[in-house]
Amino acid sequence: RVVAVSAGLAHSLTITADSSISAWGEGETGCLGHGEDRSNQLLPKKIEALAGQRVVAVSAGLAHSLTITADSSISAWGEGETGCLGHGEDRSNQLLPKSVEAWAQ
Repeated sequence: RVVAVSAGLAHSLTITADSSISAWGEGETGCLGHGEDRSNQLLPKKIEALAGQRVVAVSAGLAHSLTITADSSISAWGEGETGCLGHGEDRSNQLLPKSVEAWAQ
């Protein structure tokens, strides 16, 4: 059962009742969070890197994605060139969810 959805420019994210996160759409920038598999996904595909985390919110941006977990941790991934991922001087594209250290507890 899907409990939340977010749509970006060319990708979408969902949260299911069991806190699984899925992504689909254009994958070139890494915004789907599927690691080295940057192919376009025509169907929702689970983001394995987030398995076991209790995600409570998702947001799909222009070419990046964000999650918030129950313990208030924020992760960001996708296109990092503009600094929108919040990873400081590291402006590389992130192919997997990466913790935003500025908000780490």
